[in-house]
Formats: sequence, structure tokens, C-alpha cells
Amino acid sequence: MTRHGKNCTAGAVYTYHEKKKDTAASGYGTQNIRLSRDAVKDFDCCCLSLQPCHDPVVTPDGYLYEREAILEYILHQKKEIARQLKAYEKQRGARREERKELQRAAAQDQVRGFLEKEAAIVSRPLNPFTPKAASGTGPDDTGATMTLSWFSRCPHHLGLLLSLTHRALSCHRAFAPAVAAA
Repeated sequence: MTRHGKNCTAGAVYTYHEKKKDTAASGYGTQNIRLSRDAVKDFDCCCLSLQPCHDPVVTPDGYLYEREAILEYILHQKKEIARQLKAYEKQRGARREERKELQRAAAQDQVRGFLEKEAAIVSRPLNPFTPKAASGTGPDDTGATMTLSWFSRCPHHLGLLLSLTHRALSCHRAFAPAVAAA
């Protein structure tokens, strides 16, 4: 006999004695222990209530039910489904409120961050219509030395600013002699 032959799992076959020992230990499926009369229902008993049927209903598969037991079961399930649906709607509403609260908090945080960044910016107000250095103060001044730092980022804004500046200067030149005469 080999060294591993003494192990309990060495046998490749489930022997008769092992099977008999296991069935006796489990208490089910043996010849000595049979199912009692309580385990098998009578032929005329309902599958739901396990009581003899007074108003029987048979399914196409051959199951026998009491009509009253079926209706009670349907009403019970309907109430249970309504209760579960109400609990689900309550939970869904709570999640929706929580999601709205998180969105509100995120929006407030975003506004707060924006305001903090704006407060951290230190600069003097920029007026694009005032000249940087007053080189000429006469009516012939075209305003070419104006501060255009913000408007120089976008060519569209720069063109709009220049057209507005030229209109303002032409209006100023038209009304300047009338204001000076008055």
C-alpha cells in the first residue's frame, strides 16, 4: 500500500457503507423514515390554504385552488404592492430632494468661488474712452491713444469700439462749436 493510500479521500468510489452512513445522518431518503400524512395534501385541498375546497377552481396545469383563497391572495398582493409603491415614491422623492440640495450647494459653491476670485483681482477701473496720455486736447484729436487692452482680445469688439469712438468724436465735433458759442 502506498503512502497516500491511507488517506480517507483516496477511494475514487462512494462506497455503500459511506452512503448508508450519510443517509442515516441526514434523516431523509432512507427506507426507515417515510413522509407522514401531514406532508401529503388530500386530492381536494387548495394549494394556497391546504384546506378542503368548497368552491374549487382548477388551472390548465391541474392545480386546485379555492376561489375565496385566490381573491384574498390577490387583495393581499394588491395592498402589498400599493404599500411598496408608496415607500418607493417616498424614497424617490427623498433622493430627488437630496439631488436638488446638492445642485444648489454646487451652484452656491461656484458663485462663492467666482466672488472670491473677483475679490482677489486688484485693478483700477478701465474706461476705454479715456486717453492714456493726453497728447492733443484739440478738436482734431482722433483718440488713437485710448486704452484698448480689453477690446484688443477680440477683433469684433475692437471694431465695434473704434466705430463707436469715431461716431462719438464726430458728434462731439459737430456740437463743439455750438457749445463753445453758448
